[in-house]
Amino acid sequence: MSYLIVFFIIGVLIFVHELGHYAAARLMGIPVARVSVGVGGSLFSFRVGETEYRISRFPFGGYVMPEPESYFDQQPLSRLVFALGGPVANLLLTLVLLALFNAWDHGASVTSMLGLPLRQAGIAIAMVGQSLPHLVSGAQPAMGPLGVLAEGGDFVGFSAHLAVQFAAVMSVNLAILNLIPIPPLDGGRILLCAAEAVWARASRLNVPLNVAGFVALVAFLWWVTASDLRRIIGRLFA
Repeated sequence: MSYLIVFFIIGVLIFVHELGHYAAARLMGIPVARVSVGVGGSLFSFRVGETEYRISRFPFGGYVMPEPESYFDQQPLSRLVFALGGPVANLLLTLVLLALFNAWDHGASVTSMLGLPLRQAGIAIAMVGQSLPHLVSGAQPAMGPLGVLAEGGDFVGFSAHLAVQFAAVMSVNLAILNLIPIPPLDGGRILLCAAEAVWARASRLNVPLNVAGFVALVAFLWWVTASDLRRIIGRLFA
């Protein structure tokens, strides 16, 4: 049951991330073709103006899809703000979760609900950033979705207090990892927008780099999933 709780938490964090992209798209006037709660085929949908809102079959996370025909016609700054929307939403959620966690532990005060969350979030961001080179070099084992579910379930158990702490940590991770400058991650989109602002012909690199990055990410996901399975099986039969 605790693993289902972790699964739900991660799904909510992903959905908040996508809501950040949606808010940024609206702010910058980027047309949105679809907003989905969950992934997979549609269970229920309705349309408001140019945007389809749907409930999808697999209730995990969600996504925001800009209008493909007009997305790359937007100014680089607009697309950069769109890319930043998701990570910013996760960082804001982190502050809210840390404020709740600290209020739970220390009572409601300006320090526990504002000052301390800012300091804790800064420390968490620094720790995630420092761990990235070790992940790339292989000095620190990478953990995929199965590993996060297994470790997270063991950590959270049935404690609401620990669930809030876990959600705050994972929200920081989701924000920072998405800023890695590899297309199609948000960091890769930001890098391409910055390159296009300096050199207009860089827009030609969008499709090939996004395809190459997607293939690389899928390969990496398969690799970390296999690593997760080896660790989990090793623990079961140790």
